[in-house]
Amino acid sequence: MRLLTIILNYRTADMTVRSVQAALGAMHGLDGEITVVDNDSGDGSFETIQARLAAADWAQERMIRVIQSGRNGGFGAGNNVGIRAGLSDGTKPDYVYILNSDAFPQPDAIRKLIAHLDSHPEAGFAGSYIYGDDDEPHMTQFRFPCALGELEGAARTGPISRLLKNHAMPIPIPQETCRVDWLAGASMLMRQSVLDDIGLFDETFFLYFEETDLSLRALRAGHETHFVRDSEVMHIGSVSTGMRQWTRIPVYWLDSRWHYYTKNHGRAYAVWATTLRLLGEGIWQVRRILQRKAAAGPDHFSRDLIAHHLKALFRPLPGRPRIPRATQPMKVE
Repeated sequence: MRLLTIILNYRTADMTVRSVQAALGAMHGLDGEITVVDNDSGDGSFETIQARLAAADWAQERMIRVIQSGRNGGFGAGNNVGIRAGLSDGTKPDYVYILNSDAFPQPDAIRKLIAHLDSHPEAGFAGSYIYGDDDEPHMTQFRFPCALGELEGAARTGPISRLLKNHAMPIPIPQETCRVDWLAGASMLMRQSVLDDIGLFDETFFLYFEETDLSLRALRAGHETHFVRDSEVMHIGSVSTGMRQWTRIPVYWLDSRWHYYTKNHGRAYAVWATTLRLLGEGIWQVRRILQRKAAAGPDHFSRDLIAHHLKALFRPLPGRPRIPRATQPMKVE
């Protein structure tokens, strides 16, 4: 099996080089190449990465290409550049492995993902167990977004969460390999044949919801997404996006959320999901005031959500595809 590892860089040159080195260690004994895509950083990252890799003895053991995207179209578009480039001989790989520039796989992490897909033909995508530089696990396993899940997540209230537990989008971190709806794309192995079947990332998404949409399209075509517990990857997180420092919700997150719902569920459902989200936010605000809890989330979230979606209602609406039923995490033997 031939493997193409893609690492997307946006103004994280030093960390990207570290990620390449970790990926090389995890690719030992595998037939594959690495492509670093610089997503139009504009800060000298492209030249820095090229120079650092050319000077590093450890980087000479296999083919590593550094290419430019030509524009910063976001996470999906940048990875698509690498996927379309294929292998250096012009052929396609059997597997595509996408790895964040701030993620560092354990030596056997990629091999475990490959072995899993080799033995589970029903799975199109496989993702790793992600943990932080403090060794704390990251929640990267989710159900598909839905209206009741929006209510549960926004309300942050025990009775509502217990009532809607099967609709909550985050899934408690599994202790064993299992099937899930979708996984965050920090470390994900994908069959090239599945990408040929369903297409690449939807480049309408700049950031967020692109992996969700891709997994949903895969499921419609009969390809599952699996979480592989014994494939472990350390991930710092939010280095390029700055998500941890958000004071206001970015427009691109709101754009992505609206596009996901209207594309996959229709405009009426998108409005319903937003209505329940706002209801949940209202419940949380009442609880916060009564119990004197600290504010949670970016400032003016509800106001920004309403203003954005009122404008979005006048945008053209894509066709509505079939919607598969959300799955529960299911152990994979």
